Amino acid sequence: MYMSKCCPLMALIPISLFLTTSFFVLFALRKVSEKWLKVVGYLAVGSLLLAAFIVFSSAVLNMAGGRDRMKCNMVQKMKRCGLMQMLQGKDMPEMAMPEKGALPRE
Repeated sequence: MYMSKCCPLMALIPISLFLTTSFFVLFALRKVSEKWLKVVGYLAVGSLLLAAFIVFSSAVLNMAGGRDRMKCNMVQKMKRCGLMQMLQGKDMPEMAMPEKGALPRE
């Protein structure tokens, strides 16, 4: 149970990689004189920062219990529809074996 709550903390690894890479790209852009290379560098930095934000927001959502709430809602829907009872077999009639003489002979 504890491990499932801490798993979103593993998102710190890609976030730190994205931010570190974007820092070094920005650092290298100071030395570049071509305009098109600067544009490509800024686009790369923007995409890296966007990826870091997406990973961070999904980790926060996961820590807040986003998946657990979805799973809980699915269980509640199944209970309302009666699927839980059907899966457990409570409403299914007992399968009785027919009497020895009840089957037609070939």
